[in-house]
Amino acid sequence: MPEIILSGLLASPNHSREMTHIYSPLSIANRTTFIYLAPPPTFHFPNIADDKCWRDQNPGMARGDQLQVLNALDVAKTQLYHFTAIVIAGMGFFTDAYDLFSISLVTKLLGRLYYTKPGALKPGTLPQPFPPPSPVSPSRNPRRQLFFGWLGDKMGRKKVYGITLVLMVVCSVASGLSFGQSPKGVMATLCFFRFWLGLGIGGDYPLSATIMSEYANKKTRGAFIAAVFAMQGFGILFSGVLSLIVAAAFDSKFKAPTFEENAAASTVPEADYVWRIILMFGAFPAAVTYYWRMKMPETARYTALVAKNAKQAAQDMAKVLNVELEAEEDKLEKIGRHKSNNFGLFSREFVRRHGLHLFGTTSTWFLLDIAFYSQNLFQKDVFSAIGWIPPAKTMNAIHEVYKIARAQTLIALCGTVPGYWFTVAFIDRMGRFAIQLMGFFFMTVFMFAIAIPYNHWRDNSHIGFVVMYGLTFFFANFGPNATTFVVPAEIFPARLRSTCHGISAATGKAGAIVGAYGFLYAAQSTDRTKTDAGYPPGIGIKNSLIVLGVINAIGMLCTFAVPEPKGKSLEEASQENVDATDEAEGV
Repeated sequence: MPEIILSGLLASPNHSREMTHIYSPLSIANRTTFIYLAPPPTFHFPNIADDKCWRDQNPGMARGDQLQVLNALDVAKTQLYHFTAIVIAGMGFFTDAYDLFSISLVTKLLGRLYYTKPGALKPGTLPQPFPPPSPVSPSRNPRRQLFFGWLGDKMGRKKVYGITLVLMVVCSVASGLSFGQSPKGVMATLCFFRFWLGLGIGGDYPLSATIMSEYANKKTRGAFIAAVFAMQGFGILFSGVLSLIVAAAFDSKFKAPTFEENAAASTVPEADYVWRIILMFGAFPAAVTYYWRMKMPETARYTALVAKNAKQAAQDMAKVLNVELEAEEDKLEKIGRHKSNNFGLFSREFVRRHGLHLFGTTSTWFLLDIAFYSQNLFQKDVFSAIGWIPPAKTMNAIHEVYKIARAQTLIALCGTVPGYWFTVAFIDRMGRFAIQLMGFFFMTVFMFAIAIPYNHWRDNSHIGFVVMYGLTFFFANFGPNATTFVVPAEIFPARLRSTCHGISAATGKAGAIVGAYGFLYAAQSTDRTKTDAGYPPGIGIKNSLIVLGVINAIGMLCTFAVPEPKGKSLEEASQENVDATDEAEGV
């Protein structure tokens, strides 16, 4: 009978931090040696020094408290279910971006259709100041991110995710069916449906990020979350391409003169179908993914750590990973007794552990969105300078949609989409902190480079203007626009993760309001005779851009309050398994 020898790593358990309970048989002559490749979770070290040594090598897994199902997710190789999760969560962001940016393509058309006055020298525009259904208005109400973020921690990610999807599908269709007997009636119903659409879009921010972070492995988690966010770039691109197709088809079918040739005939009645088709198409991608979104199981971290159902979490992930997993209900009960898993959002313990982190995620997102959404201040100068969008009076209504869509599509292709996917490629190599710091730095540099010689770029160097504008967009997306979305989904405890991401996103949307509306006033000319109708004098575009450069520099400083979660499990990054006694011992 062969001799059985148990040997291997019992004396040095720190050598295997990502393996679970595996015995490897090795036949040597007539003996079989079983090499134990990982310490059992219940293993007790003979003294504190050995205990501390193992925990130093395994941060975030104090006293062997990592559940097997969570560890299996952390060390899983990249496989089909990861990409399925990216597509399902990312399609929500694709729809978000489509709905947000498609409306900006048709606002000029809405002005021509409903606000052109007989005998006017220029085409009609939406009244100013007016809360139009613009790219800012649908999801930029901060309360929506707060509400759905909180709801995601209370009801579960999957349930609330389904609610947001239904809202987006129904309200996208309803937006295209806006009705009324007068311009005010049409705009009122459109804004009503866009408000509810924004409710769904706002909720998608914290839920998409949280779901992807809780499904991902720790090695490539940053890339997976960033890939979900990067679907926004494809949504922007698709809105431009579809608008090009619809506008080209209608412009070819229904010929019309330019506004200066014949103002009344320049807007054909069929133009009313153009904006409705474009807006309604936003329902299609969301509706297509509804089945798979509802079929996706709840995340294991919510089911186990928040709902306290270890058995269900193990069953769900066993099907996803195609492995056998132990429920470990006793261990879950032990984890639940830790002080680190019992403090609330409004507690001193949360402030002590995560107060600085929450300040970092909220402040950087707020400052980033001020700068990001204020870039439309000089967008019209860029497009006009290079001839992408001619004066409105030289085009008919439908052709103007075509020109605006072409400009947005080119910007998306050259700056927006590449920036997003550079982040996906490098975030798990460079880290979130480095990319965010770099992005804010170059946004500061290029913002000042545009602002200081602004008149020169605008009047004499059109190519330089476009290059500077494109680089600012590129480093926003290969920088804080992506990382501010990724990090809040990684560094907070599971029971507060969606809420804290919602708080961060809501603060960012407050910044978007400041950037889009506040700087719309600030950027007005200092000369009262040169301001847009309905606006008082401001500080001018040049001075506004200098202020935005300073804001980017402050964002760079606030980045130092954000921790680096690269390569850590979610439990390590959030310190969920670390009690005060562990911290006293150096964990």
